Amino acid sequence: MHDAPSLEELGWDEGWASELALLEDDNFIAGRIAAQHRGAYVVWTELGELRAEASGRLRYDLAPVSGLPAVGDWVAASPTPNRDRAVIHAVLPRRSAFSRKEALNESVAQTLAANVDVAFLLNGLDDDFSPRRLERYLTTAWESGASPVVVLTKRDLHEDVNGLVLEAQSVAVGAPIHSISNLTGDGVDDLTAHLSPARTAVLLGSSGVGKSSLLNRLAGTERMRTAALAADGTGRHTTTHRELVRLPNGALVIDTPGLRELQLWEGDLESAFGDVEELATNCRFSDCSHTHEPGCDVLAAVDDGRLELDRLRSWRKLQRELLAIAARKDRRLHDELKRRWRQQQRVGRENLARKRGR
Repeated sequence: MHDAPSLEELGWDEGWASELALLEDDNFIAGRIAAQHRGAYVVWTELGELRAEASGRLRYDLAPVSGLPAVGDWVAASPTPNRDRAVIHAVLPRRSAFSRKEALNESVAQTLAANVDVAFLLNGLDDDFSPRRLERYLTTAWESGASPVVVLTKRDLHEDVNGLVLEAQSVAVGAPIHSISNLTGDGVDDLTAHLSPARTAVLLGSSGVGKSSLLNRLAGTERMRTAALAADGTGRHTTTHRELVRLPNGALVIDTPGLRELQLWEGDLESAFGDVEELATNCRFSDCSHTHEPGCDVLAAVDDGRLELDRLRSWRKLQRELLAIAARKDRRLHDELKRRWRQQQRVGRENLARKRGR
């Protein structure tokens, strides 16, 4: 067993305590998921750091609806008799969750991080720079319940940093933007304004954007492994799992593996596309799709240069994704419950047959 921060240092409060009390089981202790490794977990509890696994009931009954525990989750667990391991029985209701559609699966959400206060959305000022990808990250971040902060890394590699910052500002409506260099440390101190004791942040971005290097900078030590520097002086991403790290100032940061793509699971475009939504209020028709309708102020804004066409195209694409997801989610839940009901009926018939055969 290893030492762990106190529950209060991890963000535990009366609200979480009330949620645990509602479970009405004196054998349960509270813990926060600190790392996840292919179904096994590291949980920080009042007993210290414990290795844990989800109970069979949690995996079987709850996972299809609410998902398995994720890094950042508060959970109810029971320690083994020798108190060196634990079994997770319940996930306490999340206050925020950063989720995406699970790769290769049309109807399952994957929670990347839970109970996050601020989401650092990393975008490199090199070939990785993409306003369209940034829009997608912002949409998911606003929906998660966390406050997004755009972090433009590798500013030492680009001569026109201000130009790209302005380009990011055109899509990051309502989100602060910082440009930094993990190589020199320039701008990193500005991020500490978003980090305070027991407050949780998550680092999100594509592979190689510098998440682990940034975490090492914030921690003041080599907490996360990075590959050997490339010829241009940049680090190569090597994180293979999600992990919660406590910084020297008491803030908490979740590092994540690089995302090849971020497919939406749910979301509301109003926050990420506030400029489009504001223009839409002046359209002649309340259900305007902004494609061909007369009196569409969004199309008029594109024509006179107030709105970029690529911005509108991105809004349309994400809107289509969200509509498709909403349709699939209702059917997914219905089909899952129906499947479980049939399975329970079959097990009931088999048990009855065995009893009669005695």
